[in-house]
Amino acid sequence: MNRRDFLKSALALAALAPVTRIVAGEPSSGGKSPKDQTEKVTRRRYKNTSLTLPLLGFGMMRLPRLNPEKNEIDESVAQKMVDRAMEAGINYFDTAYPYHGGLSETFVGKALKKYPRSSYFLATKMWPHLLKTEADIDRMFQHQLRKLQTNYIDFYLLHALDKRLWPKAKALKVYEYLQKQKKAGKIRYLGFSFHDEPEVLAEIVRERPWDFAQIQLNYVDWELYRSREQYEILTKAGIPVVVMEPLRGGMLTTLTPRCLEIFKKANPNASVASWAFRYVGSLPNVLVILSGMTLPEHLEDNIKTFTGFQPLSNAERETIAQAVKAYHNTGAVACTNCKYCMPCPAGVNIPRIFGLYNSYKSSGNYWRGFNRIYAEFDPDMMASACVNCGACVKKCPQHINIPEELKKIHAEYEARTKKTACLRRGKAECPA
Repeated sequence: MNRRDFLKSALALAALAPVTRIVAGEPSSGGKSPKDQTEKVTRRRYKNTSLTLPLLGFGMMRLPRLNPEKNEIDESVAQKMVDRAMEAGINYFDTAYPYHGGLSETFVGKALKKYPRSSYFLATKMWPHLLKTEADIDRMFQHQLRKLQTNYIDFYLLHALDKRLWPKAKALKVYEYLQKQKKAGKIRYLGFSFHDEPEVLAEIVRERPWDFAQIQLNYVDWELYRSREQYEILTKAGIPVVVMEPLRGGMLTTLTPRCLEIFKKANPNASVASWAFRYVGSLPNVLVILSGMTLPEHLEDNIKTFTGFQPLSNAERETIAQAVKAYHNTGAVACTNCKYCMPCPAGVNIPRIFGLYNSYKSSGNYWRGFNRIYAEFDPDMMASACVNCGACVKKCPQHINIPEELKKIHAEYEARTKKTACLRRGKAECPA
């Protein structure tokens, strides 16, 4: 897609009749002065109801950790971030059964216990991948209520639906069970998160009524991941959109030197992340944008972006279009570091390899961005250890052909290693 088409498609969808509306004011806990109200993040109204939600939601998938290689949450830092979020009016907290190896829901329950239950919104998910029988459905749901220390969930989702898991969910009658919980008052709004092609999304929307849906959407995936088509399907169906991966797993905060130059030239005072958030928030049917904030600095920058939120101007859309064009020339892998592919049966450290490779592709520095660290990997963790079993491909929300990408990465590593060895031996002719 060229830059003109990119701009036309974005502007056309922004003109669709909005399902959500920007509103000013306090979270449902209320009781503040007009001055305090202006210091809260912007909120949007759910359809034509009195319910308002913060445009920025706190994603609890990438909380600060005690050890980057383990799931244990640094609860002291994370609690302070939750408190700061509540203070700023960010009272939508999105977690899921498998996040942080099952620890995320437990932390969220503890962190929010000090607040009145009516002052915040809980969103969590049931992953059909983990279900084997209908009995597992109730077992998981009741376990989630206990971990979250609540007797109801505000926004409940069927997790990571695709062409494989949607038929399984129907066979187990997961939707029917959740509808019963909704009628019993244990679920307020029922939706789903989605990772597949628009054709599958249209089928899911057509077959069941939904209160909301969560999709991956950002300015790179607008066309690459067919997010535009997904957004349009949901908007036409009158289903509000919750956005995940607005920064593509953090990738859109680094990009390439050329992309960063484009953004900084357009607005030296704006963070690179703010461009991505404002792109998504400019779409009228976006109800909540989730951000997996790992550091307090991330939270503060996001509060700045979402307080008195400003949609993009036409000139700013042009800036993003230029950055997208520059980004598409990097050759990076479309990995968001969700780690759903792990553990690898062969022991390959897939997310780490992709992260290093993408760092190299973004920076252009092979030796520091990739080789220096990758060369010290245990051979069993290297890309060459892949046995092409395909287990990772089935679990990848981005539908990446992981074995092929690993093969490509290791081939480049071996080629460069051979060339370097040849040059060190002083040979006149070495591989290109």
